[in-house]
Amino acid sequence: MKVTFQGIHGAYSEVAARELLGKDIVTIPCETFREVFDRVERHKADRGVIPIENSLAGSIHENYDLLVAHSLHIIAETHIRVEHALICRAGSTLSDLRSVRSHPQALAQCSTFLHAHPRLRPDPFYDTAGAARSIAHEQRPDVGAIAAVHAARLYGLKVLKRNLENSTSNYTRFLVLARKPWKHVRGTKTRTSITFTPLTNRPGILFHILALFALREIDLLKIESRPDPRTPFAYLFYADIAGGPHEERVQRAFEHLREVVSDFRLLGTYRAGAPRFWPRRHYRDHS
Repeated sequence: MKVTFQGIHGAYSEVAARELLGKDIVTIPCETFREVFDRVERHKADRGVIPIENSLAGSIHENYDLLVAHSLHIIAETHIRVEHALICRAGSTLSDLRSVRSHPQALAQCSTFLHAHPRLRPDPFYDTAGAARSIAHEQRPDVGAIAAVHAARLYGLKVLKRNLENSTSNYTRFLVLARKPWKHVRGTKTRTSITFTPLTNRPGILFHILALFALREIDLLKIESRPDPRTPFAYLFYADIAGGPHEERVQRAFEHLREVVSDFRLLGTYRAGAPRFWPRRHYRDHS
């Protein structure tokens, strides 16, 4: 199976792909999220894996917009804890380092550690895995990187310290995209993603829409508005619910929803993901 993701080998999205789809997949890096969608649509990859939201930073709006712009289906999800590690070349120690490279968001998420080590100058980089690869190629003893432990293993680097992140509640939710929907989802632990545009902006229309789910005791897990690219200052909505169309109450809710919205679209029904942690085996902390 060919699976595409944004970033380079060693990125969090690649690890999420292997967690969801197995260790034997062939992973294909892309420069942009749009390229991930395009590769799957053009049959250059079987699946695409994208991050959709982070528990601290919030939604990744570009990917919400791309879900509407393309015709792919969500078939799986997982929530993985983002564990940042300080890594360096094999011969270096913490006292050798003078700067540390990483994505600006990763640097911000490790600000407490960096504040406690003012000697380490933050060096913004385009990607966490890219930062790891760069120090592996340069082999400079005074430069480290903040990235996943998976990147350290991939590029032959040493893990100096783990769990640099300010919060242990730092999780990213990843989705798997395919050209066809997953038709074998059953049971209670399912999640369905939809998008729609209200037919009118009359007062109370959103309350009316939410009531369609509340009155049927359907758990609304997430709702978010995004600008409608077709109309200035008009909005469309994304929503995630617990359950799926295989349940009669969900079918009824969707039937009534179609009466008060336009452009209703079922993005996918899939098994609800559970939090995952990076495996701790095979790595030593050299602090």
